[in-house]
Amino acid sequence: MVGRVVSFDDATGWGVIAADSGTEYPFHCTAIADGTRSIETGTKVTFWLAPGHRGVWEAAGVTPQRPPQQSPP
Repeated sequence: MVGRVVSFDDATGWGVIAADSGTEYPFHCTAIADGTRSIETGTKVTFWLAPGHRGVWEAAGVTPQRPPQQSPP
């Protein structure tokens, strides 16, 4: 799935991703695939869903999308 980080709290490690479909999913910093423990609001990400706490779906495998590298002229 593809979406954007709409909020992230460094103190708790929890954030929310809005999928391109409009549905929002919580995620914990441990779900960030590159091992970092923080992510900026507005970052475009890919992710999949996994069963989470209290029976809600959570984003997992959160991977920040990097802009494509432009080759020099």
